[in-house]
This record gives sequence, structure tokens and C-alpha cells, in this order.
Amino acid sequence: MRKAGPGLSVVALLAATALELHRQGRLWMCSCGHFTLWVGGAWSPDTSQQLFDPYSFTHILHGLIFGGLLAWTLPRVSWSWRFCLAVACEALWELIENTNFVIERYREATAALGYKGDTVVNSLGDIAACAVGFVLARRLGLLRSVLLFAATEALLLVWIRDSFLLNVLMLFFHSEKLRAWQAGH
Repeated sequence: MRKAGPGLSVVALLAATALELHRQGRLWMCSCGHFTLWVGGAWSPDTSQQLFDPYSFTHILHGLIFGGLLAWTLPRVSWSWRFCLAVACEALWELIENTNFVIERYREATAALGYKGDTVVNSLGDIAACAVGFVLARRLGLLRSVLLFAATEALLLVWIRDSFLLNVLMLFFHSEKLRAWQAGH
């Protein structure tokens, strides 16, 4: 039973997060009436509504960051409990990200003009993407994780004109020039 603790904790965290997101007013699934595993367009109305989308890659980067930080700050804690902590951190971010305050901030400060928050399904996909990033960080080690982070950031900037770091920058330091570039103007 002791070895099952982290796994059971992750399942409980996912269930609690899903229920709280729905309580906050997030839809379980896309109101569009269909379910898909992947939405390839960053500007699609299905982005943040289906399981995975281009922004899922930013959540993989969260996992890389959590993997490194937790290994560095809690080296004596087992890998499975650090994994549980990473999932908890990402679940907390999903709850914060989907508050009306943050949704409005995204609309005001970033290129996400029509952003209406994630569906519960998309938030669970984002948490799963973070978990993948955490596992990758463990397998790749620090140097290769940093290289993967940089390559992913570059790919996202070229592909969707957005990235994890640009998103954070725009949330805290709005720039009309960057917003226009993101929109392709």
C-alpha cells in the first residue's frame, strides 16, 4: 500500500482538480459538440477546448522545469513523490489559469483575444503533458532537458508565434509590438 501512495495521490489530485474546475464554471468538454485528441491550430476555436493543442508543448516545458527544480530542491524525496508534487503544482496552475481574473489578463495582455478558459478535458491534457515533461527531465538529465526546452521554445515561436517564455513575458509586461507580431501584422 505504501508504494501505491503517490499513484493514488495523483489520481485523487486529478479528480479533485477536474471537479474544482467544473465548479469554477469550466465546461467538461468543448461546447462545439465533438471531441478530438489533437487540435493543430493555435488560433482555432477548439484550442484550449480539446485534449491537446499546440500549447500542450508549453505544459511539457512546465514538467521539465518541475523535474529539475524538484530534483534540485528535494533530492532525498523519492522520484514518485516528486512526480506527485509536479502534478500538484501543474494542477494548481490549471486552477489559477482558469480563474476569471487570469482569463481576462490573457485577453488583455496576450494575443489570446478570444480566450475563454480551458475545458476540464484540456486542463487534464495539460496536466498529462506536464507529467510527460517531468518524466523526460528525469530520463534526459539537466543538459539535454535544457536543450529540449530551448528547441521547443524556438519551434513554438516559429510555428505559432508564441511560447512558454513569451507567454509569461506578455502576462507581466504587455507589449503591443509583440502582440502585433504574434497576430502576424
